[in-house]
Amino acid sequence: MLNEDLPKIITNKLPGPKASKVIERRKKYIPNAIGCMYPVVIDKAAGAIVEDVDGNKFLDFIGGVGVLNIGYSHPEVIEVVKAQSEKYFHAMFNTMTHEGYVDLAEKLGSIAPVISDRRKVFFANSGAEADENAVKIAKAYTHRPNIIVFSGAFHGRTHYTMAMTSKKAYAKGMGPLADGVFRAKYPYYYRAPKDIKKEDYVDYYIKTIYDVFEECAEPSTIAAVVVEPLQGEGGFIPAPIEWVSALRMICDKYGILLIADEVQSGFCRTGRMFCSEYWKENGIQPDILTTAKSIAAGVPLSAIISSKEIMDSAAPGVIGGTFCGNPLATAAALKVIEIMERDNFAKRSLEIGEIVTKRYKEMMDKYEIIGDVRGLGAMIGIEFVKNKTTKEPAPELTKSIILECANNGLLVEGAGTYNNVIRFLAPLVITNEQLNAGLDIFENAIKTCMNIK
Repeated sequence: MLNEDLPKIITNKLPGPKASKVIERRKKYIPNAIGCMYPVVIDKAAGAIVEDVDGNKFLDFIGGVGVLNIGYSHPEVIEVVKAQSEKYFHAMFNTMTHEGYVDLAEKLGSIAPVISDRRKVFFANSGAEADENAVKIAKAYTHRPNIIVFSGAFHGRTHYTMAMTSKKAYAKGMGPLADGVFRAKYPYYYRAPKDIKKEDYVDYYIKTIYDVFEECAEPSTIAAVVVEPLQGEGGFIPAPIEWVSALRMICDKYGILLIADEVQSGFCRTGRMFCSEYWKENGIQPDILTTAKSIAAGVPLSAIISSKEIMDSAAPGVIGGTFCGNPLATAAALKVIEIMERDNFAKRSLEIGEIVTKRYKEMMDKYEIIGDVRGLGAMIGIEFVKNKTTKEPAPELTKSIILECANNGLLVEGAGTYNNVIRFLAPLVITNEQLNAGLDIFENAIKTCMNIK
């Protein structure tokens, strides 16, 4: 069965002949801005394995950039989507009620670790939509115009979320961007200034929030602070609990809402259903939580979850949309949550993370080019540098490793402010045999790119 297969390249080169023809057509008809460096044209997929149109089999450590925690083509999800499609495809929730929307809202409200026992949920279609709507709701509740985000953040590509996103390569030529978005430093301990002692890291990074208050906008004008509990695009950097605790205290002091962006870190990726459950275990909870990606196994859906008081502050017509909470998507999401809870995907995420982290740290001990390994559960980043002493980023080497992996049947993707991190986001249904095969390909790619025999 495909979902149990190992990666295998059968063509003399990549892309193969059939894939090459499709990729040439892609270049002709698709905008160049929608880039893709991988020589893969998917034909079918199951679990963590993708088979291309030429019969090559690739092991996927990207998982649709965090969309496929439950894997490709999960049979139970297929069945519920098929069953829903035979009843109706669409029912716009602003004009009529469909029960799947209500059922999913009730379920997410019961499991999301946000403040308040009385929770409400609104659905959108993408992570960017979720983040933008969370900010709209925060502004409605607080009657304040501004927000704070962080260095390294990625929140989307809509006009507003381009302003929220740190890396401005994603907003090239799009200015002027939305105003009222101010940026503090995210606690990237590996790259903290050398003259700062470890015991002073929290104070150093928290001070940058007070710098925003001093230099950009008074705290009484800040509606929300938006933070990823584990930064994705920024380099797979977990937010230290001691820093989150200090952040929560600032928000409480000044009446600012704390928004947890769990678009990528949700749905068992980090060893919990939501990464901010680690916050809750330490007495900290967000006011609003956004999530998307793996929520519906690849059917477009996102969610914004908060207290009744906060959610009901939005005026009629301010939130909503044609496809938000589509019946096919809500059916898929309900089944995804059922399977993840039943089969303990959170535990499997921790098991996978232990295997990967062990191998990565062994590689870090062997190879001078690996500067750091970090993450939670099965959301792990490995950072490549020119040497461990200077920590100078090695983006070209990172790109070479990614391409070498692809040419040998393993799909991995880069990340990081300096484009020198490779992210691990393999589907949580991956087998240990597949996982170890992928890690072998990964290490061999490192050796090849370092010219080690």
